[in-house]
Amino acid sequence: MNLILMGLPGAGKGTQAERIREAYGIPHISTGDMFRAAVSAGTTLGQEAKRYMDQGALVPDAVTIGIVRERLTEADARNGFLLDGFPRTVPQAEALEAMLRDIGRAIDRVLYIDVPHDILVRRLTGRRICRQCGATYHLEFNPPKNPGVCDRCGGALYQRDDDKPETVETRLHVNREQTAPLLDFYRARRLLAVIDGLGAIDDVFRRLRAAIEKGDR
Repeated sequence: MNLILMGLPGAGKGTQAERIREAYGIPHISTGDMFRAAVSAGTTLGQEAKRYMDQGALVPDAVTIGIVRERLTEADARNGFLLDGFPRTVPQAEALEAMLRDIGRAIDRVLYIDVPHDILVRRLTGRRICRQCGATYHLEFNPPKNPGVCDRCGGALYQRDDDKPETVETRLHVNREQTAPLLDFYRARRLLAVIDGLGAIDDVFRRLRAAIEKGDR
């Protein structure tokens, strides 16, 4: 079961990735985790990636694909994997396809969690953080007992700059522009399943599971 999980910020990918990992016994592999592990292990590719990361530059696709290849050949990924955060571009998707072909594997399903724009904005702009102790709240999903006041320490709550509506709108626009060609790429290969991301976490997971198992038959 070789899967890719996609979705815009706020779509709930992290929560659903853990559900998929538990249900299918496959590792949830995020780009960030892969890079950190390769750097920590001091592999040749990890050292090369670190050089770019230390400069604040993007890690080249060739290095990224090499790190992905190393990760996917580890023992825990022998029976499948869930990729999250990679690929991000069509060239990366093409490189991943070629790399998997080389090791006798292929992507079984690409899962895209689709959530309406206005809901994503509500989810992303609702976060509030305590200035004093750092506790995190959400105005809709986990509100403080008293507006603007931390339950834990009584400190004032604030909204981070990157959670403000104008910043969130920009993030969503950029991500949507980057994601569209990738969705077309996998749609053309009949691998894409678009999942309704609204509703309870359990409901969304049931939809994901149905799409995974439909693709497995």
